[in-house]
Amino acid sequence: MEWEKATDVILIASIAIFSIFVWLGLYQWIKRKSFMKIDKNLLWAILPFILMALTYFLFDKVFVLNTRPNGSGEPSFPSTHTMVVATIFFIVALNLKKYIANIYIRIFLYIVMAALIALVSVGRVLANMHWVSDVLGGLGFAAIFAAIYYFVTKQRIKNE
Repeated sequence: MEWEKATDVILIASIAIFSIFVWLGLYQWIKRKSFMKIDKNLLWAILPFILMALTYFLFDKVFVLNTRPNGSGEPSFPSTHTMVVATIFFIVALNLKKYIANIYIRIFLYIVMAALIALVSVGRVLANMHWVSDVLGGLGFAAIFAAIYYFVTKQRIKNE
């Protein structure tokens, strides 16, 4: 039960961290007086969340591939905790250089984010909430969503 609580705390913390991007976008919108003048990397950060919501719906309601190892019968693939935490930290990692100039602070934050992703991944299995395949699926989807975000933002910024 401690692992389940710990992974819940990390999930909530990662969402709180990502809310900084939301507030930064709102601040830019108000200050610049135009929605279109918000940094494109902030605007496009909504895309991975739309993809996560679609993935959750598809695998939780339509294509149930796995059920939890604890016997609850609830769908377990992919691990939503892992997918959300990893996606958020991947998106944050892709944007750190733009907002944090100090390389040592960035390296420290990269290490912390990697450790938290690892803790959630291992913790969900140890909490008996997911199979290893569920966690790997969550990490895989997070990597795909971050890659899509990276290529979309790179292309949009390059074309401006």
